[in-house]
Amino acid sequence: MVEVIEIDGSIGEGGGQVLRTALALSALSLKPVRIYNIRAKRPNPGLRPQHLVGLKILATLTKAEVDGMRVGSTEVLFKPKTRRSGNLRISVGTAGSISLVLQAILPVLAFAPSKSVIEITGGTDVKWSPPIDYVKYVFLPHLKMMGYEVEVQILKRGHYPKGGGSVRVIVEPVRKLKPIRLIERGNVNCIEGISHCVKLPRHVAERQAKAAKAYLEDRGFSNVRIAVEWHEPKRNRHLGPGSGIVLWAKCSAKAILGADSLGEPGKRAEKVGEEAAEKLVDEIDRGAPVDRHIGDMLPPYMAVADGVSEIYITNLTLHAETNIEIVSKILDVKFTIEREKGNKAKIRVRGLGLINQRLAC
Repeated sequence: MVEVIEIDGSIGEGGGQVLRTALALSALSLKPVRIYNIRAKRPNPGLRPQHLVGLKILATLTKAEVDGMRVGSTEVLFKPKTRRSGNLRISVGTAGSISLVLQAILPVLAFAPSKSVIEITGGTDVKWSPPIDYVKYVFLPHLKMMGYEVEVQILKRGHYPKGGGSVRVIVEPVRKLKPIRLIERGNVNCIEGISHCVKLPRHVAERQAKAAKAYLEDRGFSNVRIAVEWHEPKRNRHLGPGSGIVLWAKCSAKAILGADSLGEPGKRAEKVGEEAAEKLVDEIDRGAPVDRHIGDMLPPYMAVADGVSEIYITNLTLHAETNIEIVSKILDVKFTIEREKGNKAKIRVRGLGLINQRLAC
């Protein structure tokens, strides 16, 4: 009988990240897990609808037996059987984050037997989660460095509280993941970005972009290109209203650092643009090649890559430390963390060299 790995959902940051990472790694490794005290440190503990969606998708992709698959459940027993490809249509409901669902399912789809196409409806640009443009232009290029090709097509944007955004994700599985090594940042070659608004006047997106560019140029960055996304009312399929901006710095040593900001009622467009630019400058000034959010997201992939991965991150967050703790426990790998002044850190691990048996021949 296979031993069930016990995960305390209240460890570290004690939120939904614990659940997502544990389920993703269980699905990837086909090791059963029991997660208890789910979201114990949140005002409304237990599974919320958006967590339930990720759980259901992973259960479908692995033919898993699941206990506790209901809203409000503080304990889940997940027993995966096999990894499958998927051609699925999923609704997260209202403005539940599509990006967070992708965090849960992309690790297992990397080792699926064949190509997967997933369409997800929900929130593309919502608080407390990476905007879909950050996923597309910052996170996915890091996976590509490891040989993992994922395409995200933004069909329709969805903001809080209506949601209703739509994303198509096309995933090509890998035979194995290449290790990633990002220790040097190099020079900033250029800064790119997307400033968008939905069901708002075009000038909102333009002002966000203008303010961000002015802030960056004032700090010595000359090669700044920020695209403006806006849709004529008659051709606007998006629900809205909402706005946001994502920026990313491309560096000479292959590093890509990102930052973002979302619009809110009463928040001036100039403030939105400046906020994203200020965050990006802070990431750049720290001198490391991996921003704090990518530092949260990469450990599961590093742990199964074929060789030694090492990244130097701008800020070691509690999310990253929690992820590393869970990855270490489920996959039985050993990370080393070298902390530096300013909370920068180098993270190193020798991956398991997981091989996709369906693609091994």
